[in-house]
Amino acid sequence: MPLSSFELEIFRNILSSIAEEMGVVLVRAAFSPNIKERRDLSCAIFKTDGEMIAQAAHIPVHLGSMSFAVRAVINEPDTAPGDVFILNDPYKGGTHLPDVTCIAPVFIGGKLEFYVAARAHHADIGGLTPGSMPLSTSIHEEGLLIPPSRLYRKGRLNKKLFDEILSATRDPEEREGDLRAQLGSLELGAKRLNHAAEKYSLRKIKEAGDELLAYSEKMIREVIRRIPDGRYEFSDFLDDDGAGTKNIPIRVAIDIKGGGATVDFAGTSKMVKGCVNTPLSVTTAAVVYVFQCMAPVEMPLNSGPLRAIRIAAEKGSILHAQYPAAVVGGNTETSQRVVDVVFGALSKAAPERIPAASAGTMSNTTFGGVNPATGKKFAYYETIAGGMGGRFGKDGVSAVQTHMTNTLNTPIEALERELPVMIDSYSVRRGSGGVGRYRGGDGIVRKYRFLTDAVLSIITERRTHSPYGIEGGDSGKRGRNTLTRRGKSMQIAPKVTLDIKKGDVLGIETPGGGGWGKAPKRGGTHR
Repeated sequence: MPLSSFELEIFRNILSSIAEEMGVVLVRAAFSPNIKERRDLSCAIFKTDGEMIAQAAHIPVHLGSMSFAVRAVINEPDTAPGDVFILNDPYKGGTHLPDVTCIAPVFIGGKLEFYVAARAHHADIGGLTPGSMPLSTSIHEEGLLIPPSRLYRKGRLNKKLFDEILSATRDPEEREGDLRAQLGSLELGAKRLNHAAEKYSLRKIKEAGDELLAYSEKMIREVIRRIPDGRYEFSDFLDDDGAGTKNIPIRVAIDIKGGGATVDFAGTSKMVKGCVNTPLSVTTAAVVYVFQCMAPVEMPLNSGPLRAIRIAAEKGSILHAQYPAAVVGGNTETSQRVVDVVFGALSKAAPERIPAASAGTMSNTTFGGVNPATGKKFAYYETIAGGMGGRFGKDGVSAVQTHMTNTLNTPIEALERELPVMIDSYSVRRGSGGVGRYRGGDGIVRKYRFLTDAVLSIITERRTHSPYGIEGGDSGKRGRNTLTRRGKSMQIAPKVTLDIKKGDVLGIETPGGGGWGKAPKRGGTHR
């Protein structure tokens, strides 16, 4: 007998609250600012076939792709209570190497019934540069590659593997702290699922998971039915790959028919030499995210929408990269452009439901060296917010993380306490949003003064191609990166690795969002 509507809502909240609590444990127990301050992590619950039945409201690029990771371990033989799997391999369920996923089977009454997973972006996992976000040309330059592996077997740690992971990083103590925080979150998730099954019955919990998936599928099909049937196309470009290839095309054609959608990326660039190639897991996450944005807020967040959306990306293309292509920037930058082109295509069908382009970049900034205060190596990573695109009825929000990232900023106080840097400036980049009936949000200006020598890597986008406006709105301003040394400022490339000297100042100016609609002839932009 199907669950009643009120029972389904109760179980939706029970399951999602377990995932949320897993995230709280991970944040509270983590060592690195990237997790405990920026909250660059995600937690979720899965059926034994790999479908996600509940998630916390964490990072879209993580959550839409985590089913790939769970499916990579569900056929492992002799899975037992106390097992924990770990992976970061982008070609076997991961996204990019700093995103390390830990997965635990959940046994109830002696039988495998669920999986819980926690993914966290580690501030360093080895590789060419501190922070593990290099301008790579091969996956092996990006850090330690962890295929799906058993970190714990029946509760016993694989110490050789654990030590191998730690020894590959520049800050083993911080990595161990973050990994143990992930393990704690899995333990909590399994404990809460067992308690829920004991209190409400395992049968009802499993029925709720199935019905929540079906409910989300039904809701997303209704969203798609509200889009006029037809074929809608759009294209945009990545600025470059950091290895000499410029103006990299990403094209999409979306076929809407009834309650289903086919999203075809035919005509998109083949894999490139540099680091912006993307595994299919990330492409999938970006597409699903767009359709979820159009759904009612009460839609349960799970794998149900994937039942209504077919995604086609040619193997060997930049959106379905094959080993050993470099992918570290694909997770952050290319995913944003996938969102832009899918939204752009849908804007031709339903412009009043679609925003103009947002900043379109995570403006990745990583640096590391030796902290003179402690004598220890350090590595730091963060993404920097930008402007949201204007949308029908509202201006875009300024200085906010958009689309495939859902992280917080690192507070200046925390950054300066933990690392040998000072923040000279942290402000809204006024006037960077595109003019329109509804204006695009403004980006950010963030300036770092280095108190020691360091190695810097930045991977940024929308420094050549502006975030587009729609319905006659103007584009947002492009971003800009600068380095000031001994009082002399110079513009630096969108993707670059530099040796930083003590006293240097790095300036990151992030893009504004595009405007929506033509601005009124009198009175300027809408306010």
